[in-house]
Amino acid sequence: MSAQKLRLLDSFFTLAHEPHSAFPDDDEWVALVRAPEGLTVLREASPFGGDGDRWAGFYGDAHGLGKPGMLAAIVAPLADAGIAVFVASTFHADLVLVPEDSVEAATDVLTDAGHTVTRGRASF
Repeated sequence: MSAQKLRLLDSFFTLAHEPHSAFPDDDEWVALVRAPEGLTVLREASPFGGDGDRWAGFYGDAHGLGKPGMLAAIVAPLADAGIAVFVASTFHADLVLVPEDSVEAATDVLTDAGHTVTRGRASF
């Protein structure tokens, strides 16, 4: 599988399920997924906490849609290590979230799988 350059983002994220919403009431979201069971909303977490479970984000370099196996190369080693993920894919790359308390283990697993992990800020 393809080794990638991943950035561990400086900010954390939260996930919310809004079963009766067609669109969130605020404009603070990063990604939305509408499904039959409702709306999933991904937001940057407040730096002050209190907004639920927090997730750390690994963002890959741009690879486009035509290169198979890019997401699998990241999530397979995490799954093998028993680390939960939530993924928001874009046209160019993937944002792979892991629970905040798993971020160090996930970094080690991804590095052991051949990926390069740096820390850095991506603007959403």
